[in-house]
Amino acid sequence: MGYRTELEARLAKKTTTAIVEYQMIEDGDRVMVGLSGGKDSWALLQVLDILRQRAPIQFSLVAVNVDSGYKEYKHDLIASTCEARGWEYRIEHTGIGQTIEDILDDGATPCSLCARLRRGVLYRIGKEVGATKIALGHHADDFIETLLLNLFFAGALKAMPAKLVSDDGAHVVIRPLVYVGEEEARAYTKECALPIIGCCCPACGDLSLQRQRAKRLLMELEREHPGVKQSMLKALGNVAPRHLLDTRLNPPGELRARRTDGPPQSAQRQVPAPSDLRVLGVLCGRSLAPDA
Repeated sequence: MGYRTELEARLAKKTTTAIVEYQMIEDGDRVMVGLSGGKDSWALLQVLDILRQRAPIQFSLVAVNVDSGYKEYKHDLIASTCEARGWEYRIEHTGIGQTIEDILDDGATPCSLCARLRRGVLYRIGKEVGATKIALGHHADDFIETLLLNLFFAGALKAMPAKLVSDDGAHVVIRPLVYVGEEEARAYTKECALPIIGCCCPACGDLSLQRQRAKRLLMELEREHPGVKQSMLKALGNVAPRHLLDTRLNPPGELRARRTDGPPQSAQRQVPAPSDLRVLGVLCGRSLAPDA
């Protein structure tokens, strides 16, 4: 079965690369896709369904939508779309929207709290539907924007992992669209005629939010320097710990000055003892004695 379009082939290749590199999906997995109704989650569900039909392994999909309780939210359209395409789905109605209004101070940004509450619901449903993996629709731009947000506003050099085990070890979260750009996801959702449904949160799309500012900054940089976003994404997988200031990575007590007659002490070659060489020789099936 061939891909229907060049765009679908490109997204499938990028998603497959991420799945293989980070060992996201294994034979027999039941993958629960967090389906918000936005472009990213639709694109993820569609491309995983395409890959499921072509993959040399067997895995199943179930889409789960967490309804935050806003009256205007079109959960019925999500249901009818999944039914029309033969996708297994579940819609969980919650009062997250009201909970946020009750807890959050006026003027505070609800996004992080909303994400945590929704994640908790997904974890619970994951157990109920027997999911072995929870797939989220974060794309490459989300990774880069998160890096900038943490750098600018949180004093931390981090983004988000492509594969994450929850703190209690009970859930594995995967982000197969890590190499897919936001514009690609948007174009693919449109190409597949999938309905983009807003979350109906009053703060959604607020241009004053820090993430929107980071997004605009990246757009400007990309226009001036094409390829800068790809370079930043590559940097997330090309970390040089020795060139950072975190003493947990570089304990000051372990750093030594370079000797004038050779390499730094920490870099000097450790010569195995004769007994160690004999053990290695047994394992390797050959003589590794010092005089061999």
